Amino acid sequence: MTPLRIATRKSPLALWQSEHVADLLRAAHPGLSVELVPMSTRGDEVLDRSLAAIGGKGLFLKELELAMLRGEADCAVHSLKDVPMELEGPFALPAILVRADPADAFVSNHHDGIAALPQGARVGTSSLRRQAQLRALRPDLRLLDLRGNVNTRLAKLDAGDYDAIVLACAGLQRLGFEARIRARLDAPYWLPAPAQGAIAVECRAEDAATHALFAPLEHAPTRTCVEAERAMNRALHGSCHVPVAAFARLQREVLALSGLVGSAAEGRAIRADGEGSASDPESLGRALAKQLLDLGAGEFLA
Repeated sequence: MTPLRIATRKSPLALWQSEHVADLLRAAHPGLSVELVPMSTRGDEVLDRSLAAIGGKGLFLKELELAMLRGEADCAVHSLKDVPMELEGPFALPAILVRADPADAFVSNHHDGIAALPQGARVGTSSLRRQAQLRALRPDLRLLDLRGNVNTRLAKLDAGDYDAIVLACAGLQRLGFEARIRARLDAPYWLPAPAQGAIAVECRAEDAATHALFAPLEHAPTRTCVEAERAMNRALHGSCHVPVAAFARLQREVLALSGLVGSAAEGRAIRADGEGSASDPESLGRALAKQLLDLGAGEFLA
């Protein structure tokens, strides 16, 4: 039987996510052979500049998509927050897995939370979304760039380069670093990136056989929530050049969505909340984007 080939980045977290998907596939389809095709992407290689400066999160996908087009891989596994709002070319997302912890994590060896940091403390993050929310809470902090995989970022903290860093809870938990989380930065006072904590599978849109293999891994409630978050971001033309945050909660047939657009330079942010039908997450996302724009978010997006 021809093995199913999963293209993946080489970072420890990307490999963990791809192996997790492979294990779920083997459990759903006994006898199925699955192999990983590890690849390096430009987003992994250029670490001396922010993602916004070198072209955005799509850099993590491009090489994996080319491998699928060349027939070297059948699918790819991504953190959904790294997937552009519009997939380019003949690609689709046949499965979005059940979401892990969507919150951000405050990580520090000496301080219990943002409020406990001393005046002028050095906090590491290259995310404009995290910078905007940190500045809004603590304008005195020195915010410093921090790129690299999870292990690299923790090593820089431990070396004394920063007083604290902000990472995604899900990544720390998946790699066995849950004990490093000093505080969860959680809704409503802190919002994550759209689709944070969710893993997505990408494959060629016309590849019906691969789509069918992934059907058992699909988690419909997670897709509903992340579609609302991504629709809001899409309507705002959000990217890693602009601090945009979103978080949706599903309560039976009602979908609640919180959104934020901010300024990393000034620490100002505009927030909005809305509710809609779980059957139409796209409409709720677009409506919340309009609400944010009506409140003046356009000046941050310009």
